[in-house]
Amino acid sequence: MTTPEAEQARPEERLERAVRAAEQALIEFEIAVETFRVEVENFSRLHHQKLGPMYARIDELDALIAEARAARTGDPEDRRLAEEARARVLPMPGVEELFHGWMDGDGLFPEAAAMLTDQSVRPPERVRPSDEARRLYRELVRKAHPDLAREEDDRKRREEFLTRVNGAYARGDEVLLRELAEEWAAGPVAPQDRPGRSEELYARLEWLAQRKEMLTQVASELEGSPIGSMLRLAPDDPDGLLDEIAEKLLADVAAREAQLTELLS
Repeated sequence: MTTPEAEQARPEERLERAVRAAEQALIEFEIAVETFRVEVENFSRLHHQKLGPMYARIDELDALIAEARAARTGDPEDRRLAEEARARVLPMPGVEELFHGWMDGDGLFPEAAAMLTDQSVRPPERVRPSDEARRLYRELVRKAHPDLAREEDDRKRREEFLTRVNGAYARGDEVLLRELAEEWAAGPVAPQDRPGRSEELYARLEWLAQRKEMLTQVASELEGSPIGSMLRLAPDDPDGLLDEIAEKLLADVAAREAQLTELLS
C-alpha cells in the first residue's frame, strides 16, 4: 500500500529526473555545437590556405586589367576604377597571418605560386580531430561538464579542466586527450546528486532552457556563416568541395590572364 509520504515524494523525484535528463540533453547539444565550431574553424583555416592565393591572384589580375584599360582609353572614370582595383590589392597589416604562410606583403610565396601553375606544392597545414579524439572528447565532456556540478568549487574545477580539454580537441591532440582522461579518472569524485527543493529544481530547468537557447543561437550563427554554409554543402568531403572551388578559381584566373593579354597586345 502506498503511503502518503511516498505520494508526496513522487512529484519531486519526477522533477529531479527531468532535470537530469535536461542536463544530459544540454551536454549532448553543447558537444555537437563545439564539434561543429571546431570543424568550421579547421575548414576556414584550410580554405584560406588553399584558396587564398587564388583569390589574391584574381584581385591582382583585376587591378592589372583595369590599369591596362585605363592606359588604353585615358578615360578619367577608367583611371578611377583602376585606382580602386589597385587599392584592393595593396599590402595590408596581418596579411601573412591571414593567408597562413602563403603570402606576405611582397606577394605570393613559392608554394602558392607553384599551386597556381599546377606544380607540386607542400600541402597546407591542417587540423582535423580523429575519430578517437572525438570519442575521447565526448566522453570527457560528459563526465566533467560544469553543468553536473552542485558546488561552486567543483564547477570551477570542471570549467578549468574543460578549457584544457577544448584546447586539446581543437588541436586534434589525441595523446593529450588520453592523458586528460586519466587525470580526470584519478581526480576527486564528483559529488552525488542530492535532493533539492522543488523551487530550486524549477530554477535549474529554467537555466538549462536559457542555456540551450543561447547554444541554439551560436549554432545558428555558425551554420549561417559563409564557411559554415560551405561546410554544410559537403560535410563528409570538405576536401572535395575545396577542390571544386579551386578548379573554378583556376578557370577564373586563366580567363583574366587571357583578357589581360588581349588588352596589352
